[in-house]
Amino acid sequence: MTDVTTGEEAVSSPAHLNWHARLNLRLQLGPRGTRLVHNEHEGPLYVQKPFYPEGDELAHLYVLHPPGGLVSGDRLQLDVEVGNGAQTLLTTPGAGRVYRARADRALQHQLNHFQVGAGSSLEWLPLETIIYPNARTRLETRVDLHAGARFIGWEVTSLGLPACKLDAQEAEVSQRLTVTCEGEPVFVEQFHLNAQTRRLFNAMAGMQAKPINAVFVAGPFATDSPFGAKSEESIQRAEWIAQQNHHHSEALLNSAGPGMAGESLVGESLVGLSQVGDFVVGRYLGHCSEQARQLFQRWWAQLRPQLLARLACPPRIWFT
Repeated sequence: MTDVTTGEEAVSSPAHLNWHARLNLRLQLGPRGTRLVHNEHEGPLYVQKPFYPEGDELAHLYVLHPPGGLVSGDRLQLDVEVGNGAQTLLTTPGAGRVYRARADRALQHQLNHFQVGAGSSLEWLPLETIIYPNARTRLETRVDLHAGARFIGWEVTSLGLPACKLDAQEAEVSQRLTVTCEGEPVFVEQFHLNAQTRRLFNAMAGMQAKPINAVFVAGPFATDSPFGAKSEESIQRAEWIAQQNHHHSEALLNSAGPGMAGESLVGESLVGLSQVGDFVVGRYLGHCSEQARQLFQRWWAQLRPQLLARLACPPRIWFT
């Protein structure tokens, strides 16, 4: 059987070696604010309870996966429906891991599907995903936005463990991030690493041998916001915000990240921030996942008040 997504020959594992997990969440806005009204899970994937550090209108949820990683044949599926007018922030308490594949090369699959109702907001701010040597994985995230919905999210992927000087040799990775607005695709990011594309990993037009690849997405901004409107004044304001973010980026990239003090790799990171339609898109390519997340948190803190009319409120789990 051929995998319709990658075009590769699909490989299956014996059922007793597969560990599938699924989490289905639904949030609704009611008289007491945003509430988690449906929480159904199969296997080791769940949330304990919502937290409300910003008040009843916005729920913080921590997605827990106790095994901590994927092995051959595993499949994780996260389905989240945010009802009209509801607001939620999702994060993870630790990094995700995709471990070395078994000899059968069965796929390690993670699928996230977010449906964001009219006038609601979703923030998807997970910690990084670490791809171990010889893994074989497909990582998919789809965000469907309805009229007036807003989204801020990021994905940080580590090809190997740079701090241990261990690269993702022989790994096969297929990664896709899709954002739609009222059924129309507005942002699609794809990444494929296999034997045929590996040469691009070291190429100047590729990843330049930098193992941390990360993308940040925020929007859509309303027509009266700096990024949404088309007037000359709004474009100037958009450029000013981008310049401010680049100043923050340079200050961060010129300082040694945690665990990397004194290493020359810190100064070699690449950062870009741009406008794509009504969205702000940021990219990081470098050697330190912690550095990427610190940078993205700065962008989040600056853009969140404009998009959601809320100051940044970092989840408590980030400090534990």
